[in-house]
Amino acid sequence: MLPVEQLQALIRGKKVAFIGAGVSHKQCIPQFVEMGAQVTLCDQKKSLEDFGGYADTLRRLNISLSLGEHYTDGFAGQDIIMRTPGYDYTKPELQAALAAGVMVTSEVELFFEYCPCEIIAVTGSDGKTTTTTLIAKMMEAAGRKVLLGGNIGYPLLPRLGDVCPEDVAVVELSSFQLISMRRSPKVAVVTNVTPNHLDHHKDMQEYIDAKRNILLWQNPPCRAVLGFENDVSRAMAADCKGEQVWFTRLHDTDNGAFLRGDDMLCYAEDGVVTEILPRKDVKLRGLHNVENLLAACAAVWGRAPLEAMRQVGSTFTGVEHRIEPVRTLDGVTWYNDSIATSPTRTIAGLRSFEQKIILIAGGYDKHIPYEPLAPELLAHVKTLVLMGATGPVIEKALRGCPGFTEGAMEILHADSMKDAVEKARAAARPGDVVSLSPASASFDCYPNFEVRGQEYKRLVMELA
Repeated sequence: MLPVEQLQALIRGKKVAFIGAGVSHKQCIPQFVEMGAQVTLCDQKKSLEDFGGYADTLRRLNISLSLGEHYTDGFAGQDIIMRTPGYDYTKPELQAALAAGVMVTSEVELFFEYCPCEIIAVTGSDGKTTTTTLIAKMMEAAGRKVLLGGNIGYPLLPRLGDVCPEDVAVVELSSFQLISMRRSPKVAVVTNVTPNHLDHHKDMQEYIDAKRNILLWQNPPCRAVLGFENDVSRAMAADCKGEQVWFTRLHDTDNGAFLRGDDMLCYAEDGVVTEILPRKDVKLRGLHNVENLLAACAAVWGRAPLEAMRQVGSTFTGVEHRIEPVRTLDGVTWYNDSIATSPTRTIAGLRSFEQKIILIAGGYDKHIPYEPLAPELLAHVKTLVLMGATGPVIEKALRGCPGFTEGAMEILHADSMKDAVEKARAAARPGDVVSLSPASASFDCYPNFEVRGQEYKRLVMELA
């Protein structure tokens, strides 16, 4: 039986509730209806019209709806509940359904269950998307058909019927996806684990344990690629079931990818060190992206030829919203680093510039500490433009930092992105760099970091 037929056998005739109509569910709902499921959409939206253009699809498919404040009432009587990553797996309503024998799963979990090809997956607090994209491009350069998806925004389950055993799936996984997963990929990459999403996870340990699921269900032969420089990812070596390799830019290793003292990216295996390419040839900006490239090389080693790694490493310039050049105006260069939703991401961005910059920061509060960011602000920022709920939190951490003095930097406050861009422009002089690198989530004003970055770019491009 083909994988897509196995999926159809699971859901045909079943009552299936989808939580929310996000990116992946918008494609999965028609797929499930076509396969014979009786679908109910459970969503906080109050009416069909609130779904905008997707309302026509829901009408055409004759979907049952459970909307509004009590949308979880739609869980009753279901055979399967399709969880969206944004819906907390530990919520009582979902746990009650599990206890009652309902199958609670997700788009990515079902893909892992039925995917006939090898899966390479990446998780971590920082660097996931760039590392995942690098791996996909290396495998494509090696001549493989690649399915890229997961947390990166492309649903995979609707493409199951097109997957062949000789293909490769390259998947980005968030902690929200991993927390309930009971299958792991053939190659698992953990870039790092630092405090993040503590507004959703009950504590740091739950966040770490969710990340560990990328390793815990592996079956040999398998590979685990772990960031050596991060205490949490390094400790995950104890969870590995098969081959385990490192990536590091600060130490040589005899087992994995590393940046040698002469700035050459290398791979060590069985006592042999192979040179990949010089750091000067890497097009990505910042040492953190050297780490991402090393992680990608370690993931595809033995699966893609060396020339494919060299080609991608020397040509790939980055993913949107990740220290993305926007424009140069009046001698001032503007960058969009909206992906920086945590202090560690912003720190990596700051360190990629060789001068003090003008930084726009602040946003939604995920209840993560900002004290580690403060000394980096002192070292790398000349003017700080703060906005959002975390603006005062960042300023408090900065003012409490040893070495802070009044006048150490200019601190400005903005009440909107437009105001922040205007204040940054007024402060900038020819030769300056301005970067949006918020160290905070976007949910106070935007649905996601992409929309935040797009508005920032629009505002910058509209400057006269």
